[in-house]
Amino acid sequence: MSLTPFHVAIPVRHLEESRAFYRDVLNCGEGRSSDCWVDFNLYGHQLVIHHDPAIGEEGKVRLHHNSVDSHSVPVPHIGVVLEMADWEALAARLKEKSVAFVIEPYVRFKGQPGEQATMFFYDPTGNALEFKSFHDIDKQLFET
Repeated sequence: MSLTPFHVAIPVRHLEESRAFYRDVLNCGEGRSSDCWVDFNLYGHQLVIHHDPAIGEEGKVRLHHNSVDSHSVPVPHIGVVLEMADWEALAARLKEKSVAFVIEPYVRFKGQPGEQATMFFYDPTGNALEFKSFHDIDKQLFET
C-alpha cells in the first residue's frame, strides 16, 4: 500500500512540555518551529503542535469516550498504523518511559477480520494518541 503522508495540527497547553514529549518519548524528529508551534515527523507524517493559551497551564483538551471491544476509546484521537515490529518497539519504549496508557497495548478483534494490535495514551495536554498494527496491513486495514 502506498500512502501519502497526512498533516495534522493539535493544540497544546505548554509548547516546551509537549516538544519534549514528542521529541524525547515518541522520538519524533523536529522540523520547523516558531514561538507558538513546532513541526514533527511522526512516522513519516507531519504533526504540528500549536500552543493554545486558552487551555491554560494545568488544562486538558476535552475528550469523549466510546466503547470499542469492551474498552473506553478516547475521541477525538490521532494515530498511526505501524508495521508490527515498529509497534512492538514503541510499546516497549513507552513502558520503559513509564507512559500511562489509557488502553494498554493488546490485540483487539482476535481471530476476526481486522484483528489489530493497539494502544492508547495521552500527550501532556491530554491529546489522545493511538498506535496500531496489523499482521498484514494491506489486507486487514479496511477489512470488514
